Amino acid sequence: MAGGVARSVDRRDGEPSHGDTIQIGIAVDIPEPWGALLTQRRIEAGDPQAVPAHVTLLGPTEIPVAALPAVEAHLDRVATAHLPFALHLRGTGTFRPVTQVVFVTVAAGISECELLAAAINAAPELHREARFPYHPHVTVAQDVAPEALDRVYEDLADFSAIFEVEAFTLFSHSGQARWQPRRDFRLGG
Repeated sequence: MAGGVARSVDRRDGEPSHGDTIQIGIAVDIPEPWGALLTQRRIEAGDPQAVPAHVTLLGPTEIPVAALPAVEAHLDRVATAHLPFALHLRGTGTFRPVTQVVFVTVAAGISECELLAAAINAAPELHREARFPYHPHVTVAQDVAPEALDRVYEDLADFSAIFEVEAFTLFSHSGQARWQPRRDFRLGG
């Protein structure tokens, strides 16, 4: 990075919002070929929320549209302060019986994801009380029949992927369409 400044890529296609508020989320995208494979497995399980495969850093959060510039400035600072890191996805896990979720496990890069999530959540506009402790993972089935959960759990038990995380993405949701990438924030201290 030139001058130690995080570079970001603006990917917004407009300003999706609910009047004066906007729904955002922040995640690490899973690159190809693994992203398409994990997304396809989620679709095949019948998951109605089959969004592209990702590791969530900040779940769906509604903020005032006027807060977007401050949030993006905060995310720039977070990205600048964190270096790229290797993420190793390996095998499956589940949150059952608490929630009906099967996921691909983060085997390495856990601490880096936790530090990013904590730094992102430190912004007053983004702070929210979590229902559960943060646990980085890639959801591959959620709220589907137990047999479908079992099948995905078994089918991906030997899954493994290692890749470099060089950025995280701010997503927005209009309430009508799927989540849309808004802006990438490149890591680099």
